[in-house]
Amino acid sequence: MNLTSDTINKQLIVVEKIDECVERSKIKVYDFIKRTIDILIGLIGCCLLVPVTIFVKILNIINKEEGSLFYHQTRIGKNGKEFKLYKYRTMVKNADDILKKIMEEDEYLRNEYLINKKMRHDPRITKTGKFLRRTSIDEFPQFINILKGDMSLIGNRPYLPREKYDMGLYYNSIVKTKPGLTGLWQTSGRSTVSFKRRLEIEKRYSEEYSFEMDLRILLNTVKEVIEGKGAI
Repeated sequence: MNLTSDTINKQLIVVEKIDECVERSKIKVYDFIKRTIDILIGLIGCCLLVPVTIFVKILNIINKEEGSLFYHQTRIGKNGKEFKLYKYRTMVKNADDILKKIMEEDEYLRNEYLINKKMRHDPRITKTGKFLRRTSIDEFPQFINILKGDMSLIGNRPYLPREKYDMGLYYNSIVKTKPGLTGLWQTSGRSTVSFKRRLEIEKRYSEEYSFEMDLRILLNTVKEVIEGKGAI
């Protein structure tokens, strides 16, 4: 049977449309199952939030640290939509003023912050804060964000609005997915990679995410937390 080029082209278009429908269906299934898991995890996390908060309060009293227990900050979510991210406070009350002063007076720390968007030995972190960060307890209130749908258990880290410019061409790829409590960057040597490398890692997640990748990230996160590396 002889097929004209026009017929072949039509068949190819049909095949492409079928492939697109299959891919869209896979994404919908993935999103539905992931959101269902997020709701269950969010509910469990929010129930545990009460005793954990009491524990954090006791630590603050012991270390004589004043200020609110909770801290919220505007972050970039899926498709660029901003939301309030919740954490336990781990820094002194005037942390932003101190950062501004550091950027003006300390060239070494300024360069470190500009490259990594953080400081390995941040002088603004309190004694309680160091423990909370090392154990990842400071991230616990983000179960509220997960339950609300702002975040997912697994995903890229939520970026600050002021970091949008620095994200450059990576921005559109990264915001395709919901930010997560833990993710590929956190389990890929978060404290040792530059900001640019972090963007490359998280762009990869947004383009290649799957149940298999999420499970691998979750298992690696558990390992990192047990070893005290604070992977979340």
